[in-house]
Amino acid sequence: MRITDIRVFVTCPTGQNYVVTKVLTDEGVYGVGEGTLNGNEIVVARCLEHIKELLIGQDPRNSEDLWWLIYRSGYWRQGPIFRSAQSAIDFALWDIKGKIANLPVYQLLGGASRKGVKVYRHAGGRDPKEVEDSVRAYLEQGAKVVRCQIGGYGGSGVLAHEPPQREGLPSTVIFEPAKYLVETPKLFEHLRNALGMEVELCHDVHEQLTPTEAAWLAKQLEPYRLFFLEDPIQPEDLEGLRLIRQHATTHLALGELITEREQCLALFRERLIDYIRIAPLHVGGITEARKIMTLAEPFSVKSAFHGAGDLGPIAQAAAIHLQMVIPNFGVQEWSDFRSREVLCELFPTPCELRDGYAYPNDAPGLGIDFNEELALKFPYKPGYLPIFRRQDGTMHRY
Repeated sequence: MRITDIRVFVTCPTGQNYVVTKVLTDEGVYGVGEGTLNGNEIVVARCLEHIKELLIGQDPRNSEDLWWLIYRSGYWRQGPIFRSAQSAIDFALWDIKGKIANLPVYQLLGGASRKGVKVYRHAGGRDPKEVEDSVRAYLEQGAKVVRCQIGGYGGSGVLAHEPPQREGLPSTVIFEPAKYLVETPKLFEHLRNALGMEVELCHDVHEQLTPTEAAWLAKQLEPYRLFFLEDPIQPEDLEGLRLIRQHATTHLALGELITEREQCLALFRERLIDYIRIAPLHVGGITEARKIMTLAEPFSVKSAFHGAGDLGPIAQAAAIHLQMVIPNFGVQEWSDFRSREVLCELFPTPCELRDGYAYPNDAPGLGIDFNEELALKFPYKPGYLPIFRRQDGTMHRY
């Protein structure tokens, strides 16, 4: 069996661009993969067009060797652009393996270690009561873990949104930490009084705080037993994470910006985190994500794979397959792609959610496909992530 072509698509069916690959073979079997990187999709697509020349004529069954061929093909070989492109190929090769073996990918990885993959949902509102109502709605749907935020991205510290200077450029978010630091503990005090201590609740800081602010917040949240506090600071700030650990026992989750296994080693060895938030899409695919989780296992670090709406259904399927298998599974962030009819038509069939657990499609491979003809009806639309600034106009680092 040989690879004959690799097709690359960038499609925007719902306002979010997705980068999708199809790896074709001379035996008619093909695999689908995804390289979506929010705000940089067109760059990943160009990287894939460059990489594919290495792979034409190669045996797609040799996924480990091809992973290293891609990795060693250039002197500069790290970072989210390269890793997302590499992941797109890796997903597609695993999809081909499963189709050849007539087995779902999770069976090739060792078989099911659990009945389903527990997920967490996103609850929000303008005040604690609205957040409570949102949490209750998810609990009634069977959710086992719920992330709780006041407001949208950035939480209650967001004071204003400024429109972009012209269409297609990023908007500006005005953020100040004082209001956020005061209101977040009050939110969880309200939720615990209303919902009790046994409901699993988590919170995302979005890396908006200094280490001292994050340590103070983690300490204030201790009485409310969070499932985890996510991304309190930047992942590269090891000294800052040590400071937080010295002052609080709140569980910490971190890592959606991580692209390399080397970035994880100190986090694991020093037990600076409890959950690793990598996305298989952004670290090099199933092949590399599994190795990272093996490194995490001796240090009691569990998975909490990133799975927001800026990742697509193929990446979600790959993450679910892997987390069906690994022993140190924790939770999976969930986006409900089945709620959008166009996504179900574009990516038949996305993973299913039942009673708080996600399930992969048991069809051979990743169990998901891609409709090329429909994708062409939704061309790429340039887009950027928002810029965060303080009230005085200073660019906000954290």
